[in-house]
Amino acid sequence: MATAAKTQPTDASVEDFLAAATPARRRLDGEALARIFGEVTGASPVMWGPSIVGYGQYRYVSPVNTRTTGIWPKTGFSPRKTALSIYGLKDLPEGAALLPDLGTYTEGAGCVYVKKLEDIDEAVLRRLIAIAFSRGDD
Repeated sequence: MATAAKTQPTDASVEDFLAAATPARRRLDGEALARIFGEVTGASPVMWGPSIVGYGQYRYVSPVNTRTTGIWPKTGFSPRKTALSIYGLKDLPEGAALLPDLGTYTEGAGCVYVKKLEDIDEAVLRRLIAIAFSRGDD
């Protein structure tokens, strides 16, 4: 029996989520990211779980356990209190190769953490988003 991720798309309002982000800098950076992601992907944002703004989706199979499958956003972000979490930027080889040009960031297992948007190169971010959005199903 296959298992799926707990985080799924919801009908929650992206605008309401971003408007409630704190501190104020995170809210403003989140709204700016929403504009950038929308321009690059041409997709409408969807809330994934209570805290991820996602664009597009793909079907995945876990490399650790092939019985674990599901859907996940191709790319997205979350304006968390301590940093902006950006998803999908390093999932494809082309994105991983370009990532060092982004600017000041740290990495988590599945995302890139940015303290503030002015710390990164927007043109590189746009290219990384486009690469991530090109991802197909596993």
